[in-house]
Amino acid sequence: MTTLRKVLVLAAVPAVTLSTVLAGPAAGTVQQQPVDVALEWYDVTADTIAAAGAPTQVTNNRTWAIGWLAASRALVRPAAPSYREAALAGAVHETLVTLVPARKAELDQALATTLARVPDGADETNGVAAGRQQAKAVLASRVDDGLDPASVNAPFTPPSTDAGVWRPTPSKYAPGTQYGNRLAKPFLLKSASQFRPGPPPALGSPRYNRDLAEVRADGALNSTTRTQAQTDTAQFWYGSSYVLYTAPLRVAVAEAASRPLAQRAKLVALFHVASVDTQIATSDTKYSYQRWRPVTALRATVDADWTPLHETPAHPDYPSGHATYSGSAEQVLTTLVGAQTAKPYTIGSPTAPGVTRTYSGWHQLTVENVDARVWSGIHTRTADTVGATLGRQVAANALHNAHKLFR
Repeated sequence: MTTLRKVLVLAAVPAVTLSTVLAGPAAGTVQQQPVDVALEWYDVTADTIAAAGAPTQVTNNRTWAIGWLAASRALVRPAAPSYREAALAGAVHETLVTLVPARKAELDQALATTLARVPDGADETNGVAAGRQQAKAVLASRVDDGLDPASVNAPFTPPSTDAGVWRPTPSKYAPGTQYGNRLAKPFLLKSASQFRPGPPPALGSPRYNRDLAEVRADGALNSTTRTQAQTDTAQFWYGSSYVLYTAPLRVAVAEAASRPLAQRAKLVALFHVASVDTQIATSDTKYSYQRWRPVTALRATVDADWTPLHETPAHPDYPSGHATYSGSAEQVLTTLVGAQTAKPYTIGSPTAPGVTRTYSGWHQLTVENVDARVWSGIHTRTADTVGATLGRQVAANALHNAHKLFR
């Protein structure tokens, strides 16, 4: 079982229909739960990307956005349940086979499994056809959008070695990544800079000095002020935001089980549309200001041997990408599902094997992401808090303009 699959299993919520509860199992029979096609293809998407997805996070969010946007469009008109299930499966299958062709055999089997439950006839045939047609249309609209791995990681050369300017960080001193995101085609942003925040605190300003002092004390590898609980939080949230938020989004899809399938597909689509736009806006801000990372600042001005708890990612400090991602996720989930879940949910983390955390909403995830990047020693608090705000703004824009995607 893959790490991502283990995380998703922790967040699994069984689909139970009201009729099943009221009727109860027949005597002497084993009652099988009906299959929730939304969760079924959610897991197929997650497993496909975990097994053979792109090396760049935003490219994988793009795959989700295309597939589930196509499914949403195929479900716009009222139709029989068999049509709807076939349409969703057809849309996501067509997208994944096109973008992750290495998994074609597994995807074909998944489609066959779904369609085996759908009664044969015009609804099944027309549903699959509608899903495939919408997938092809969305794929065509996103050709050359700049979100392929090579474009995302377009080369970046730091303009100088002046104080405050980003440069490759220890220990790997890798070249800057994600520079090309800012040039990619958004889904709903007018431009990558539409919500660009103001500049980071000036070097030597009181806020800058407070930020740096906090990271120096609480984010150091050998910190004497960071508690064990804070270290645990930093470790839990150190991994890919995409992976860490796949389980919470699945919880939201399960929470919405009583809603029409079209609404649940839109939830998944808009989550990832907002995430793609957020990552484009994040890179725009990072590479507009090119603020150096705490490890560079501290080694240059305070302590030449200072080392963070975790390896610093290879791109500028301001704003934090983890914080923008979590702010975007929180905004979408709170708006479309509600601030609190019906019952607590438990998720895991690939960077903290065997550890789980339990939540009852979405805001606490953002709070922990903001803190974690400081306690990891890889971001200033201002980069985190500004990042969370940027993510919420971009996601709110996506939700406000969502109707443009479903014409």
